[in-house]
Amino acid sequence: MRVLHACSELYPLLKTGGLADVLGALPAAQIATGADVRLLMPGFPALLKGVGKTSLVTEQETFAGKITLRYGTYNNVGIYLIDAPHLYDRPGSPYHDGAQHEYADNYKRFALLGWVACELACGIDFYWQPEIVHAHDWHAGLAGAYLAARGYPARSVFTVHNLAYQGQFSARHLYELQLPSHFMQPDGLEFYGQISYLKAGLYYADMITAVSPTYAKEITRSEYGFGMENLLEQRQHHGKLTGILNGVDYQIWNPLTDSLLPESYHARKMTGKATCKAVLQHQHGLTVTPDAPLFSVVSRLSSQKGLDLLLASLPKLVALGGQLILLGSGDAYLQDAYLDMAKQYPKQVAVHIGYDESLAHNIIGAADVILVPSRFEPCGLTQLYGLKYGTLPLVRCTGGLADTVIDCSLENLADKLATGFVFRDSQVNELNDAIRRVFALWAEPVKWRRVQRQAMTMDFSWDIAAAKYLTMYQHLS
Repeated sequence: MRVLHACSELYPLLKTGGLADVLGALPAAQIATGADVRLLMPGFPALLKGVGKTSLVTEQETFAGKITLRYGTYNNVGIYLIDAPHLYDRPGSPYHDGAQHEYADNYKRFALLGWVACELACGIDFYWQPEIVHAHDWHAGLAGAYLAARGYPARSVFTVHNLAYQGQFSARHLYELQLPSHFMQPDGLEFYGQISYLKAGLYYADMITAVSPTYAKEITRSEYGFGMENLLEQRQHHGKLTGILNGVDYQIWNPLTDSLLPESYHARKMTGKATCKAVLQHQHGLTVTPDAPLFSVVSRLSSQKGLDLLLASLPKLVALGGQLILLGSGDAYLQDAYLDMAKQYPKQVAVHIGYDESLAHNIIGAADVILVPSRFEPCGLTQLYGLKYGTLPLVRCTGGLADTVIDCSLENLADKLATGFVFRDSQVNELNDAIRRVFALWAEPVKWRRVQRQAMTMDFSWDIAAAKYLTMYQHLS
C-alpha cells in the first residue's frame, strides 16, 4: 500500500501545534505495519535544512511559479519537498509573518501543496506513485479537489485535526488555481461565497477522519461544526466519516527513558517523580514541598482551551493549597492575566509565556495534575503525555479528552479504572468541583498512587492508530 501524506508541519523540524507531532510519528508507525509511506511538504527553510541531502525529482512551471520538487529522507521516512523560495522562504511561522499577519498569498502557497499531491498521484515521479493521498487539515485540503478534477488517480483521505481553522479565500482565485468553475458551488468547495480549503477536503475526500471518535460525532452538531455540520452529518450518514484516536510516541514521551528529566521513574518506582517536582519548584520560584499538589498547563492560551475558566478558578486552587505552573502563549489578555496571577502568588504560581520543548517535558514529568479544561478538543495530546507520566489529567468531557480519561468517580475507583478527573460543562463552578475532587483524592495517598499506576499502564501508542488507518486504506482501494 503506497501512501502519501500531504501536510505542513513535522516534529521536531517544524511545529506550531499537535499536527506536527502526528506527522512526526504516524508515518513511521505505518511503515512498521508494512505500508510504503512518504510525506509531501512545502519547502520551508527548517524542513529543507532538517532533511538535508535531497535528490531532484522534477522542475515544473505551475500556477504558483516555477518549483523544484526534491526528495530526501528524515528518520527513515521519505519526504518530498516543494522547493519554491519565493513562496516558502520567509520569516515567521509557516502561515504568518512576525506580526502574526497571514501571508496574503497563502491561498497560492497551500493550493500548491494539494496540486503537487495530485501530480504525484498522476505519476510526476516516474519511480513512485501513491495509491492513497492522505491530506491533513486545510493546508492540504485542495488535494481532494485536484484529484476529483483529474478523475481520482488515487483514493483520498482527509483528516480534520481542528475544524476551527478553515482556510477561506476569495472566490476570484479559483481560475488562478486551475480548478473547474463548477467546483465553486455549495455542493463543492464554496462556503458563503468564498473558497474553503477545509470544505474542499471534507467534500471531495473518499473518507474523512477526525482525530478521536468523540470529536467525529461532535463535529456533526452545530455547536462544534463551525458551519460544516450539515455536510459532515451527510458524510457520516454515508459511512464516510470516522474517528481514529491520535497516539503518543513513547520513544519521546516516557518517564523511564526521558533524558530531559532530572531523574527517571516508572509506575512501580515513583521516587524520581518526587525529585523532578522538587527541582521544578526550586527552578521556578515555587515553595519546594511534596505536600502541595502541583497543577500544570502546557497549552495555547485561548478560550477554546478553557483557560479563561481556569483563570477564574485559580484563586480557589491557590486557597486550597495548590500550586500551578503554566507554559504557553496565545491571547494577550490571558497572557497578561496569568502573569498578574504569578506576581500576586509568586510562591504558588509560575508562568512562562512561549514554548520550550525541554520545559514541557519537565513540567509534565514533575507535576501531579495536568489541566486541559477545553471547550472543545479534537484529540489533545498533553493529557496522553500526562497519563504516561503519572500526571493525572483534569479535563472537560469533550472530543479526545472524553475518549482517553476515565473519571475518579467512586465506581471507577472501586473498579480500579480511574485515570483522572472529568467535568461536564464549561462552567467555573464545575471546574471548581473537579479541583476539589483532586484535593480529596490527594488527601488519600494510597488511592492517588493506585490511580497513577492505572494511568501509566494505559496504551495509546501509534501502533494502534496505524493499524486502523491501514485497514481503512485497504477498504478504499
